[in-house]
Amino acid sequence: MKGVAMGSLAIPFLLSGISCSREGEDKNQGASHTSLRMQSPWINDAEFIGYFIAMEKGFYKEAGIDFEYLPGGPEIVADSVLLAKRSEVALTTPDVTVNAIVKQNAPFKIIGAQYQKNPLGVVSLKENNVNTPQDLIGKTLAAPPANHLTVKAFLKINEIPLEDVRVVPYQYDPTPLLNGEVDATLDFVTNVPYTIQERGGSPSSFLLYDFGFRIFNDTVVVRDEMLEKHRELLTAWLLASRRGWEENFKDPSAYPPLFKDSYFSGTGRSVANEIFFNKAQRPLMENPKGIYAMSEEAIEANIRSLAAVGINATRDMFVNDLL
Repeated sequence: MKGVAMGSLAIPFLLSGISCSREGEDKNQGASHTSLRMQSPWINDAEFIGYFIAMEKGFYKEAGIDFEYLPGGPEIVADSVLLAKRSEVALTTPDVTVNAIVKQNAPFKIIGAQYQKNPLGVVSLKENNVNTPQDLIGKTLAAPPANHLTVKAFLKINEIPLEDVRVVPYQYDPTPLLNGEVDATLDFVTNVPYTIQERGGSPSSFLLYDFGFRIFNDTVVVRDEMLEKHRELLTAWLLASRRGWEENFKDPSAYPPLFKDSYFSGTGRSVANEIFFNKAQRPLMENPKGIYAMSEEAIEANIRSLAAVGINATRDMFVNDLL
């Protein structure tokens, strides 16, 4: 998953049917409250394609928003950027956000969820026979250090002692898995299996969500002050972003090729991989009430899953009435 993050959104576009204007170019819209920056947690790939489409189609501009997308990467902690007021919105995960609220007294609220089902899962090779959590017992699992709490929670929910699974660091590269150095990795099931296929392997995978670890991913987080003063702006931004995703899912194969040499430049992944990713993420994002909506049931499931590792989320940390 590693790649080179793009440092700027000043990218010339000459794509047929896509607006070449930039929301940020319209400086005459007036009040500064129309400006909004979002910190992404990762490099530019299909995980964020809805935002790119919304920018290129002018959806944010139509909503009166001067939107700036801030690319992420392995060295970026989106919550820290938000806390430092270098962005108005951040995409993050509930465990990280709740920890920041509880341990750092961070003034955060979760106002939406891009992924209703977390794309994180256990990725392995078919010959390793790792198809359920119990299959990890006695095996070596490579997991990013940032996901240590996730692994701990997942194993606890499935009544597997942490010492029964050897957990080693993972650098978002399936090479150790393909070389037989580890038995499985913790990664997004939306794209890594395709990477393994491209390199000659036969992948297998399962979602942590399907085995009890039911938390959102890419949750939309804001500071309390932003929520109190700019609710209408946040609602407008959520709806404009939703339009970008709805446009994307009309044909998940359409936009990745158009962004190959711009937003997706430097990821090290093929366009075919991004298309696979884009198709695979659709069922994880869909909600009967629209993308970003959070049901009471889903919020309670998040609270229960986080409680499994002593992360004490409370209902008031989630705000689901903006949409």
